[in-house]
Amino acid sequence: MFGARRSAALAAAAAVVLAVAACGSGGSGGGSGSGPTLVIDSTFDLKTVDPGREYELTGQMLTHGMYETLLTFAGDDLTTPAPGLASSYELSPDAKTLTLTLAQGRVFSDGSPVTADDVVFSLQRVIGMKGNPSFLLDGVTVAKKDDTTVVLTSAEPNAALPFILPNPALSVVNSKVVTANGGTTDDTDGAEAFLNSTSAGSGPYMLKSLDVASQAVLTKNPAYNGSAKPAYENIVIRNVQAATQALNVQKGDSQIALDLSGDQVSGLDQGELTVTSGPSAYTIFLFLNQGADISTATSNPQYVSAVKKAIDYPGLLQVAGTGSVQPASMIPTMIAGSLPAAEAPKQDLAGAAAALAASGVSGQTPKLAYPSDFTLLGLSFQTIAERLQSQLAAAGITVDLAPAPVATELDNYRNGKEEIGLWYWGPDFPDPSNYLAFGPDGLIGKRANWPASAAPDIDAAAKAAAAAVEPAERASRYQDFQRSLNAGGPFIPLVQPATNIVTAKSVTGAAYNPIWTLDLGSVGVAGEQ
Repeated sequence: MFGARRSAALAAAAAVVLAVAACGSGGSGGGSGSGPTLVIDSTFDLKTVDPGREYELTGQMLTHGMYETLLTFAGDDLTTPAPGLASSYELSPDAKTLTLTLAQGRVFSDGSPVTADDVVFSLQRVIGMKGNPSFLLDGVTVAKKDDTTVVLTSAEPNAALPFILPNPALSVVNSKVVTANGGTTDDTDGAEAFLNSTSAGSGPYMLKSLDVASQAVLTKNPAYNGSAKPAYENIVIRNVQAATQALNVQKGDSQIALDLSGDQVSGLDQGELTVTSGPSAYTIFLFLNQGADISTATSNPQYVSAVKKAIDYPGLLQVAGTGSVQPASMIPTMIAGSLPAAEAPKQDLAGAAAALAASGVSGQTPKLAYPSDFTLLGLSFQTIAERLQSQLAAAGITVDLAPAPVATELDNYRNGKEEIGLWYWGPDFPDPSNYLAFGPDGLIGKRANWPASAAPDIDAAAKAAAAAVEPAERASRYQDFQRSLNAGGPFIPLVQPATNIVTAKSVTGAAYNPIWTLDLGSVGVAGEQ
C-alpha cells in the first residue's frame, strides 16, 4: 500500500503470493444469512486486521469496512477530507492544532456510543504500540477537550494531518472492549489476537472469520448508523491469483476481481461484466545513483539528462496497457501538487545525443536493477526494464539489465547500491508532503546518494513546500518543487499503471480508492436503493 513503509511490505509480500482455489459458486461461499453474499477475489497482502497494527493493502480494505476514522474521503476524491466520525474540523493558522468535533449518536457494533474517550484511546494506542503505522502520527499528541471535541497537536506545522486521518490504521475502536481484551496505549498491548477474531468498530461490517493466508469473511453490522447502507449479509474476500480471478469472475464464482492486468481484462467476455479502469496512485520511476563511487556515469548530470531525453514515454504506456497514464511528476495526477500533463517529460533523441556527448561518458554500461519476481497491478518490472533497455540503446546509451529477487534487491535499493534502479512509490497518505522523500537528503534521495549540498536550489524548493500551510500556496510550492526535481533531479517518473476493477453487472459502487482499494460499505446490489 505504498510509500516509505508500505511499498517494501507490498513488494516482499507479493513475491510469495498464495494461490487459493476458488470456493463456492455464484457468490455463496461464506456463511449463513438471509441476505446476499458478495465474493471478492484479491491477491492478499495481509498480516492482521488490528487497527493500529495493520498497514498492508488487504488489511486496509478490510479495516475500512469494519471501522471508521475521524475523517474520510468520498469515493475516489482525495482532494478534500470528508466527515467521518468527526462532523467537522478546524486547522489552526500555524497548522499545529487540529480540532475535531465528533458526530453525535454514532454507535459501535455492540450498541455502545462512540465517545471522545474512544477516539483518544485509539489514536494513543497507535502511537504507543510503535507498530508499522505509528509514523503517521509522529510528533502528534491527542487530547480530549470535552465530550464532543478532540484536539490533535503537532510539534511542527502539519497541514497534511487532515489527509492522514482517513487512513484505516487510524480507525476508532471500542476502547472498553479492546481494553478488556488486552488493549493498552503502549507496547505491552496484547489485543491483536482478539481483534483478528472479533472486530470492535462502528463500520458497516463486522469480522466473522479470518485466515490471513486464504480468506476473510465479514458480516453486516446490525447496529450500524452511519451514512453508508451495507447491502450484503456477508462479504467473502478470497486470496486468489490473478489468472484464477479472471476465470472466477467470468464464470460467476465471484462478483469482483481486483487484480487483473490490462491484458487479462481485454481477454474477458465483458457481456455480463463491468470493467472500471483508471490510473492508480502508484508512480513507477527510474533513478540514477548520484554517488560517484557507485557510478561515474549515473552521477554525471549530463548523463542523467541524456537518459531522461532518450526514453519513449508513450511507448512505455503501450506496455502498461489501457488506463495507465504518464505522470508529469513524482506526485501522481490525483494528488495536489502534481504537474499538468503538458509538463510531462518528453522524448528528445537529438537532445539525448547532445547531452550524452557533453557528459563525456563512453564505454560504460551501468546496471539497471529491478525486482525480477514482482508485478504491480499486473505489470511486470521485467517487461518495463527490457523496453527501457531497448529505448536507451536507440539513443546510444547502453545499460545491462540486473534483475534479482525482490528480497535481495530491496536491500541494494535501501542501501544505495544500485547504479540505476527501477522501482515504484505509492502514497502513505494522499498529500504532497509524502513526496518530500524524493528531495535531496529525503528517504529516496538518500537511496540515490543525493545530498542537499549537491542540489541546494532543489533542497530550498522542497523546504519551501514543506513550510507552506494554506492549500493554494501548498499546491503551488509543491509544483515548483516537482518542476525543479524534473529539471535537475536524478528521478524520472515513467508510468502510473492502471487499476482494473471487474465486477458482475449485479454489483454497483465498486470504485477504486488508492488508500483502501475498495469501500466495501459503498458496494451495492443493482436495482436496490
